[in-house]
Amino acid sequence: MGDANAGPVRLSFNPQLRVEFHGATVTSDAGLLLPRELDERLGLSTLIERHLADPRTGHNSQFPLPDLFRQSIYSRLAGYEDTNDAERLAEDPTFRMLASRERREISVALTSTLHWFETEVLAEARNYQGLVRLNTALVQHEGVRSSTQRVTLDVDSSESPVHGTQEQSAYNGHFECVCYHPLFVFNQHGDCLAATLRPGNVHSADGWEDVLLPVIDRYQARKQTVVVRADAAFALPALYEALERRDVAYAIRLPANQVLERRIEDLLTRPRGRPSYAPLVRYRSFHYQAASWDRPRRVIAKVEHHLGELFPRVGFIVTTLTGTNRAVVHFYNQRGTAEQWIKEGKEATHWTRLSCHRFRANEVRLLLGVIADNLGNLLRRLALPLAIQSWSLTSLQQRLFKTGGRLIRHARYFVLQLAESRLTGSLFRQILGRIERLAWHPT
Repeated sequence: MGDANAGPVRLSFNPQLRVEFHGATVTSDAGLLLPRELDERLGLSTLIERHLADPRTGHNSQFPLPDLFRQSIYSRLAGYEDTNDAERLAEDPTFRMLASRERREISVALTSTLHWFETEVLAEARNYQGLVRLNTALVQHEGVRSSTQRVTLDVDSSESPVHGTQEQSAYNGHFECVCYHPLFVFNQHGDCLAATLRPGNVHSADGWEDVLLPVIDRYQARKQTVVVRADAAFALPALYEALERRDVAYAIRLPANQVLERRIEDLLTRPRGRPSYAPLVRYRSFHYQAASWDRPRRVIAKVEHHLGELFPRVGFIVTTLTGTNRAVVHFYNQRGTAEQWIKEGKEATHWTRLSCHRFRANEVRLLLGVIADNLGNLLRRLALPLAIQSWSLTSLQQRLFKTGGRLIRHARYFVLQLAESRLTGSLFRQILGRIERLAWHPT
């Protein structure tokens, strides 16, 4: 009876088919080998050693710190939501091959160990700050820097809904849910340069100076020009003044008021005649000084009349840019890509799944999701062929990372046989070649 239970399973609809179960030799995440090769070139092991401290002493270290860190990052990169999945992934061939040599023939960490690592080890003050520095070092590594001298920074906030009694979670009337309210800074390539978790009931711009200004200072230290974009929540005199002191240009949406609308009163009336199907768009630039401002600043108004709409759509942007009205508005509208990157982080690496009770543990989970997202984004923009560089991180998960494979153990080496579906042998070699040809070396 035991042999029958352990043997192949037969199916009545197809007598020729036999089903066997070899969980320890079959994987569905073989495409993770590609970002693992990239992180080797980025010198991630060195960054872990430099920025994270292992609290264990003596020989009480069955799982090396880099293995635990990579398991946390790559499980998120593959789309697994939390540490409960480690129970199943511990024997997974791909995750064993991603680890250090001594773990490849046994298993990686189970849920209890990984949970301890994320909520205790990384939650220590020095390691939390180390995570922040590690993320900065990863996205600003010399090998991933853009050759352009102009850097565009998008600052934005988002909600992370919670479903328990997590510390510092609160009801947010704007999002109409109990949540946290994290703040993010992205560059024009989609790298998340900084992220911080905040209580759910804070203003969207709360703490902007601690998140945005260090990023600006790092770029300016490398003699790069910085431009900042933000929505109306960041229309703050203190922010304008801080950017102007640093000679940083900006384009920030400005909430409408009666004074501004009087300046464009003549544009609010639709011209006489039969309206066209295409929207009628008009611009106006003028200088304006609110009561709380220390000086007049350039404001650009955009007025759109759409067929079938009684009132026009009106938007105002305060800016120090000197381009044409149309060019500045077009530049500001590209800020929407930051919202798309936040959406990708939520869907792909689940960085809003903050289910721990302690606030600091949830801060760690957010940063781990951000680092995983950045690693996937670096793979996309540095190593993918042009034809698939536009794929979202979710598409990368489904089309590349989620590739089936079978692990075969030989006396001196392993063979991982990959299923040729989306990730073909030709594409795998092409991406690997791009990683190898990157003109830099790990530090």
